[in-house]
Amino acid sequence: MNEVNKTLFIPLYGKAQVSKKGIIIKDSKAEEIWSKEEFRIKGKAKSKWLTYYMAMRARVFDDWTNSMLRKNKNALVLHIGCGLDSRVLRITEEYSNWIDADFSDVIAQRKNYFEETAKYSMAVVDARNPEDIRKLPDCSEVIVILEGISMYLTNDELKELFCVLQKKYPTVHILLDVYTIFAAKASKYKNPVNEVGVTQLYGIDNIEQLISGTGLRYKAEHSFTPKALVDELKGFDKAFFKAIFSEGMTKKIYRLHELETE
Repeated sequence: MNEVNKTLFIPLYGKAQVSKKGIIIKDSKAEEIWSKEEFRIKGKAKSKWLTYYMAMRARVFDDWTNSMLRKNKNALVLHIGCGLDSRVLRITEEYSNWIDADFSDVIAQRKNYFEETAKYSMAVVDARNPEDIRKLPDCSEVIVILEGISMYLTNDELKELFCVLQKKYPTVHILLDVYTIFAAKASKYKNPVNEVGVTQLYGIDNIEQLISGTGLRYKAEHSFTPKALVDELKGFDKAFFKAIFSEGMTKKIYRLHELETE
């Protein structure tokens, strides 16, 4: 795997560790995969606080996906940059078609742990290649999960991805997390992904300006650290996380945006 693909082990580790504690997220598949992969996590990537953050981020995406499926049961769910995430097993709502997509070496590894079914499949997709998106199945409505991927795409690449999705699917719902420009610049010197060799990341300060002309509109901003999830922490961990990582501080470096077709 190249450096960017190796970053998938950071959220995998976080979800596995928090799942073992019985809080925020239950992910037995992450626990299983982590126990078998034994990828070396070190430095900031092994931070207890980051594991909480990764689990909360995943849970927010899970809850959003469930809410979208409740309203759009026949929509295609497209998780681009899926890594070894097991969201397809964590969600509670029924789905009619789900595609987990990533680079070829990631999908090859993923197939060691996940089996395709009539409703679930895996696809080799490079988010920077419009043709890969055009080759995906057609559907009248798509729910697009872009978790932990935007910071590896330039603004132009991300905008092109939005345009291709909007042209292919009549109705599009997207949830994506982004770094601010400040965070992207600072990440060159201090970021858990540095531990696996990644030093170039990209940020966005004005998402509405970025999506101008794409056929998408800005719908809402979501919290990475909802109070209900922070409250699942206990004692000092709860107090420290709330003071340092919740809301105000988080928004200076990290944002979570929901987009949809105009």
